[in-house]
Amino acid sequence: MRERMLDAAYELTRARGWEKVRMSDIAAAVGVSRQTVYNEFGSKPALGQALVMRETERFLLGVREQLDAHPDDLGEAVAAAVTYTLRRAADNALLKAVLTSARGGPEDLLPLLTTRSEPVLHAARAMLTATVRDRWPSLETADVDLAIDSVVRLTVSHIMLPLEPAEETGWRLARLVLRVLRLE
Repeated sequence: MRERMLDAAYELTRARGWEKVRMSDIAAAVGVSRQTVYNEFGSKPALGQALVMRETERFLLGVREQLDAHPDDLGEAVAAAVTYTLRRAADNALLKAVLTSARGGPEDLLPLLTTRSEPVLHAARAMLTATVRDRWPSLETADVDLAIDSVVRLTVSHIMLPLEPAEETGWRLARLVLRVLRLE
């Protein structure tokens, strides 16, 4: 039921923008009462957080696939993962709705990717750190933490304001990671 509610919220947000989505709309789309939606999520902001985190998990599955495709070359792995993330973000209907919606409202989703983005950043850092430490255990822990934090924050920044082609950004961030880890 929760996934169906999130699916409905995703589609309504994509079609109308988050600011026009009502809990009653989600309930109607799923065929439950409005109270059932509130019982599941508690509030619209909590529903928004759940929606953003589900999308983050989907992004991270794809990032993991990119990393897995380059098990012996950290530079290639980082470049592929960043490029994948930026391309997918450019085509993501929910992200487009978030970025183009009215800014500054009390129920705006944008802060979940900017000023209140810690859950998103934490999930990305945790997955990437575990992967890098598992594959390259000889790397210094502090250096890995710095490299991962930097690449995650810079990738999110490029999602919000892309300035160059995804591939170029991917390679630039890969070079940054390799330099921080003293592999280049």
